[in-house]
Amino acid sequence: MSSASAVFLASIPSPDRGVWHLGPIPIRAYALCIIAGIVVAIWWGERRWAQRGGAKGTITDIAVFAVPFGLIGGRLYHVITDYQLYFGEGRDPVRALYIWDGGLGIWGAIALGGVGAWIACRRRGIPLPAVADAVAPGIVVAQAIGRLGNYFNQELYGRPTDLPWGLEIYCRTTPGYPASQCTLENPGPLDGVAVSDVPLGTVHPTFLYELLWSLGVALLIVWADRRFRLGHGRVFALYVAGYTAGRFWIEFMRTDEANEILGLRVNNWTSMLLFAGAVAYFVLARRRGPREEPAALRGKDEPGPEPGDSDDSGSPGTEDEPDRGQAGDGSADEAPAGDQRKVEPGQ
Repeated sequence: MSSASAVFLASIPSPDRGVWHLGPIPIRAYALCIIAGIVVAIWWGERRWAQRGGAKGTITDIAVFAVPFGLIGGRLYHVITDYQLYFGEGRDPVRALYIWDGGLGIWGAIALGGVGAWIACRRRGIPLPAVADAVAPGIVVAQAIGRLGNYFNQELYGRPTDLPWGLEIYCRTTPGYPASQCTLENPGPLDGVAVSDVPLGTVHPTFLYELLWSLGVALLIVWADRRFRLGHGRVFALYVAGYTAGRFWIEFMRTDEANEILGLRVNNWTSMLLFAGAVAYFVLARRRGPREEPAALRGKDEPGPEPGDSDDSGSPGTEDEPDRGQAGDGSADEAPAGDQRKVEPGQ
């Protein structure tokens, strides 16, 4: 057995395709991963919101606005920052609308998704920072799930490597794309099928690096939220800082075509700017005091917390927190039983 064969046997194989057909209907792994990520983010966000004292169903209602805005924002960011893929000689601008072919920029998705969430929060009369804190872990896990879509699409990988966890890249063909056109940099169309299990080469699986990093960020922010009772958008800021720190170094490993500014990929610059902004917000938002009270999370005409709702991360409303009026705060409940004096506010 040759040394090259030994390397390939120790590496990670790519799927032979990323698209299956159910009759005339294409089933795309990338789209399924995006949908699965959205479902996880909403489900986890709902649980965290209810545990913090918010009304059940709120995050689902907000997602009706945030998800479409986010998908549009993610696609816009990708098309704007990689415009050469869709515009110019020999390009088809209509393909800029083909979101199912991959190409969603997380920065645009978060930015425009945040606009949709803000609209929904304004309609319900609830604070957007508190919503952002509730959904932050679910969002970063959704990003991890979405990276599996890049794996099936055989895209966004790094430089060649002989490490044991190197990713095998196969030539994928379609009737209009012969195997003779396959290269390691361009192994074939997204809807192609691998012609053999002999790889064109092995590369750094940057999708896997980002997936694992994102899961680590999720664990970090959940731990910090429980330990320090973060509020006012600080959980979300910690997520942004943690994710961008990893995205910065992962971008250096990617070899896909990308625009650069002063020798750095656009996503490197975006990561640096967002990291600095997130850290600044995390520090400054501390002045806003403790985490929001459950009452502040109840919007217009929403009922109070249901029996059994509690925050397992240690937010206000847990059983181990003394009730107000029993901690010597001067409320009317402290007046002696026989004292019928009216206690005015502020006394």
